[in-house]
Amino acid sequence: MPTPDLSRVRWFTSSRSANNGDCVECALLPDAVAVRDSKDPSGPVLTFSAAQWATFVAAPPRRP
Repeated sequence: MPTPDLSRVRWFTSSRSANNGDCVECALLPDAVAVRDSKDPSGPVLTFSAAQWATFVAAPPRRP
């Protein structure tokens, strides 16, 4: 997957996340989703294809 230009994307967090900074931020791209650590916005970014992201969010939660 080519490296997307992330300079103008809109990053967001889940509406269920607290305001303590311990969450991930996501950005919707044309054919992918980018994910980064909210505590380190200039740090590494993981990029998932739309199909990979759909599989991830559809997966049932794991229970301890």
